Amino acid sequence: MNSKVVARIFMLLLLLAAAAWALAHRETLSVEALRGHLHAFGALAPLVYMASYSIATVLFLPGSVFTLAGGVLFGPWLGALYALIGATVGASAAFLIARYLASGWVARRVRGGLRRLIEGVEQEGWRFVAFVRLVPVFPFNLLNYALGLTRIPTVQYAVASFVCMAPGALAYAWIGHAGAKAVAGGAGTIRAMLVALALLACLLFLPRLVRRIWRGGHNESMHKDSGP
Repeated sequence: MNSKVVARIFMLLLLLAAAAWALAHRETLSVEALRGHLHAFGALAPLVYMASYSIATVLFLPGSVFTLAGGVLFGPWLGALYALIGATVGASAAFLIARYLASGWVARRVRGGLRRLIEGVEQEGWRFVAFVRLVPVFPFNLLNYALGLTRIPTVQYAVASFVCMAPGALAYAWIGHAGAKAVAGGAGTIRAMLVALALLACLLFLPRLVRRIWRGGHNESMHKDSGP
């Protein structure tokens, strides 16, 4: 067994152990717990928050808690930005881990329907990434690893993820911000809640719009391919 294989096995076991530990302690993960952990870091809190979000994404922990916490801790705009950066870095890390650990092994073994599915994803490229980010038909954390098994370019994956996760990040950060305002009873509570509700409504409507555009694009492509 060569050193590359040993290194891959070690990394995989380390990742599985870390994910198991994180899942065993996920019940302690809450907005208040994150606030308590980050408070001690002062000016470095945004960097620690983004790094924590990235690690949580790799370890299959729920990102929604972190995004809500971003809105509570940093306000809706900076909170959304920090959450988006953390989620994108984490998603890219999971993508690269899957590609480094398993892509060659999978490429040699996939056949039939699975091969056709992967080839279809690769033909769509960044458009498929954009679609699944805007229409969450697959679990976010699992999808990051699954897409690493394709040959989608890393830069396309990261940019499409960053752009298309932005609506969800902004909506959840505003919800967290509005909740914090409501609890504190400060000025602007009603405005914050109305903005959060409006963004949530848009987020709920977005998948239907994206599906319609996606189907329309595919139908047009099919008509062009069929010729006159």
